[in-house]
Amino acid sequence: MDVRRGLAAGTAAVLMTATGVTGAQAATACPTGWGSTVRAGWAHATGPVTAVRAGRHACFDRVVVQVATSARAAYDVRYVPAVRADGSGTRVPLRGAADLQLVVRAPSYDPDTGRLVFRPADRRELAATSGFRTLRQVAWAGSFEGQTTLGVGVRARLPFRVSVLPGPGRSSRVVVDVAHAW
Repeated sequence: MDVRRGLAAGTAAVLMTATGVTGAQAATACPTGWGSTVRAGWAHATGPVTAVRAGRHACFDRVVVQVATSARAAYDVRYVPAVRADGSGTRVPLRGAADLQLVVRAPSYDPDTGRLVFRPADRRELAATSGFRTLRQVAWAGSFEGQTTLGVGVRARLPFRVSVLPGPGRSSRVVVDVAHAW
């Protein structure tokens, strides 16, 4: 049994050396096949958007939109020539070579009272993206007629995936991962 393990490890080392792949690179092999076409989910959340944040991972950068409902939030995510502000249609300037429009079918205000729930301190910088490999900016594009739109400036038109995750508590999260490479 030890001989087989030794042979397998030796073969893997030879293959990695022959292909120029290091152990660290092999350990962080990144998923492929996400694509860059429109992603949409058609549930409808009744609660408002409560937070927006971003994070860095080994293979992708992430944008998270938290919605105050345990129901699955609907979304529409796509690359566009320019992200436009809800209501006015004014272009939302974004850093990066590609504009990713993120629409969550949930308002930024309480649907029953009209009171604002999510008030970004800086509409041009909803989440810190300095030092990120793929994301350049996350900006506010408005909340109008029950939906909230964000503009995501991306380094290039790169593949992305979208998921809706439960929690924390009685909320849900729309998660957009943008790959570092094809």
